[in-house]
Amino acid sequence: MPYLAIDTSSEQLSFAISTNSGLVAREWPVGQKHAELTLPYLRELLNDCQLTMNDIAGIAYPSGPGSFTGLRIGCGITQGLAYAQNIPVVGISTLEALAQASGAIRAYVCIDARMNQVYCAAFERDGTGWKTIHEAQVCNPEDVPVPTGHDWFGIGTGFKTYAAALHARVGEHLSQIDAERQPHAREMLQLALSQFDAGQGLPASEANLIYLRDKVALKTHERVAK
Repeated sequence: MPYLAIDTSSEQLSFAISTNSGLVAREWPVGQKHAELTLPYLRELLNDCQLTMNDIAGIAYPSGPGSFTGLRIGCGITQGLAYAQNIPVVGISTLEALAQASGAIRAYVCIDARMNQVYCAAFERDGTGWKTIHEAQVCNPEDVPVPTGHDWFGIGTGFKTYAAALHARVGEHLSQIDAERQPHAREMLQLALSQFDAGQGLPASEANLIYLRDKVALKTHERVAK
C-alpha cells in the first residue's frame, strides 16, 4: 500500500508518496503559508497519483528540528489525517533527512536555527541506515562539534547563513558542501519506509516533536546584544 510523507519544517512544503511505479515527490515554496496550503496541495498530489487518503497506509512527518510553527502544523495535520484513517505515523529527524539527501557516506548537517545559531548533527552511513556520530544540538556556529577525518559532506542552510564561522570551525574536515539544500519529504519517506515495514509506526496520538531549544524568539534587549 502507498505511504505518504509530509514536510513543513522550512519555507518549502513538500510531499512524497510511494506508489506501485515508484516514489512521487513534489515541493512548493510557500513561505509561512503551510497552514492554508498543505491540505489543498496534498489533495492535488493525491489526485495526480489517482489516490485518496483511504489508500494511504501510513504517514511520515518531520519531527524536527526546524521552524517551530511549521513543525507544529505538520505534526497536527499528520495526526488529524492519521486519526481519521486509523493509520500509523513515523516522525523523521530533519537532520537525518538531510544526511540522506547528501548521498554521502559521512554527512555533517547544519540548519540555520535563527537567533544566530544552528541545529547540527553528524551521521555516518551504517548499512542502509545512519549511525549518529554527533547528537543533534543547537549551538552557536563557532561552537559546533568538530568531526574527525576530512571526508565529511557538509549540508544544510547553516553553511550559507554562517559560512565564515562554520568554515573556520569545520571547513578543513569537509570534502564538499551543499548550502542550499532543505529537508524534503522524499528523503523522509525513504527513511520511514523501513520503519513502517518493521511495524514501528505509532498511533496518531503518540506523534511528537524534537525541541532542541526552549526559546523560539529573542527579546528586544537580547537581539540588541547579539
